[in-house]
Amino acid sequence: MTQEIVEAVRDIEREKGIESGTLVAALEDALLAAYKKMSGAARHAIVEIDEQGDFRVYAVELPADIEERLIDEARERKLEELEALEVETGERSHTLISDDDLDVDWSEVPENLIKREDVTPENFGRIAAQTAKQVILQRIREAERAMMYDEYVDRVSEVVTGIVQQAGDRNNVLVDLGKVEALLPRSEQVDGERYEQGSRIKAVITEVRSGTKGPQVILSRRDPELIKTLFELEVPEIADGLVEIRGVAREPGYRSKIAVESHAQGVDPVGACVGPRGSRVRMVVSELRGEKIDIIPWNPEPARFVAKALSPARVREVFVDDDTKEATVIVPDDQLALAIGKEGLNARLAARLTGWKVDIQSDSEFAQAEAAAAYGGGGEGEEFTGRCSAVLSNGKRCPNEALPGSRYCGLPAHQALALQDTEDVEPIVSESEPELEALADTAPPEAESIGPESVAAIPEDDGDLDAGAAQRAEPDQVPAGIPVEQTSAPDEAEVEETPPAA
Repeated sequence: MTQEIVEAVRDIEREKGIESGTLVAALEDALLAAYKKMSGAARHAIVEIDEQGDFRVYAVELPADIEERLIDEARERKLEELEALEVETGERSHTLISDDDLDVDWSEVPENLIKREDVTPENFGRIAAQTAKQVILQRIREAERAMMYDEYVDRVSEVVTGIVQQAGDRNNVLVDLGKVEALLPRSEQVDGERYEQGSRIKAVITEVRSGTKGPQVILSRRDPELIKTLFELEVPEIADGLVEIRGVAREPGYRSKIAVESHAQGVDPVGACVGPRGSRVRMVVSELRGEKIDIIPWNPEPARFVAKALSPARVREVFVDDDTKEATVIVPDDQLALAIGKEGLNARLAARLTGWKVDIQSDSEFAQAEAAAAYGGGGEGEEFTGRCSAVLSNGKRCPNEALPGSRYCGLPAHQALALQDTEDVEPIVSESEPELEALADTAPPEAESIGPESVAAIPEDDGDLDAGAAQRAEPDQVPAGIPVEQTSAPDEAEVEETPPAA
């Protein structure tokens, strides 16, 4: 071997980015293995290559006790390697261990105890040339695999573009990334998508494994990071940091929701993502094969954020509980199905995006629950918001709205009833309140709570019934057996007062 060959080997190291001295050390190991295969080879030997490219083989002789100890240590190391391999593969190996095949390490043995002798064979040059070629090619491949692994292991969660190489298998799809072939497993594919051979696709690197044939890159088309990266590529405001994607909730193949926030005054985050005539979002939808995308402005107020997250449904009111992170959303009756979505998809995505538990109710459902709480008063410790439970002196219920957590409104006289509130006593206000009584007269009858004192007295003799009292009574208050022609209470202004019969 000449000096030119050694310099060529070092040039290859620099071009391939291989650590200096790696190929030369590999050549020494390969020449040593070739020497040990020759007849009459020494049991322990080393190969050294100098700066001029000359190599020499030296037989090493060790003291008997040190040699025996080093062989025992080498045998233990070999057994540990075999046990680790069995654990990794799950298969038992039946390997015969020979002392001649063990790698004895005498690097810590003092030089004065080691005897060396030059045993370089005369025809070793031809063997060295053949071995050098094989070793150099093998180590270059190994070094390139290690470099590719280091390159892709740092690109986990990054979106890459590749060409579909093999799509016939329904389970896995092979994607060519240029330097390495990546794998798109069935579990990371989107339902309904077809990957035709030769087509270009974008996917997220989720995992990189080291294998004997190079790094194995695992891709995903279901990862939410794919949507974020696609918008970064299409929207310059996101790439420049003017608009930020605060959250992504995705149901691959069906619908996604993203929350965006603007960091610059005058920049509309939703409009920037949509683009002129929807050109930007249309490109993202095209890459995702028609998946619907809802772009929602991020809001620090949970109630407003939850209401926006349920778009395209219109929300009427939102009640939030900060302790349990639960939100009750009230929507119009015709928007209930749209707010929930097909199989709960819209509500599920809104909950993922906001991080809140979302309970959606229609106006009628919420009104029924409020009415039940108002009339029933709720159980002990139960909170409700509804109409005040106080009964005015004219027998009609107070028209004011009850305070949160209370059955009564904010009037002092009505709040005083809360201290005397029991199930056996009717909460009747003793003092007359003309303004409230006038409002209570105009309130709908079905929303009133009528006390027993307000029911008109019924004479014992049916024939002496007071016609005027029968006219003034509410339809629901008329005793059984008395016919009522109108179905609703007549206006008091139209009732003609009739004096009682003598």
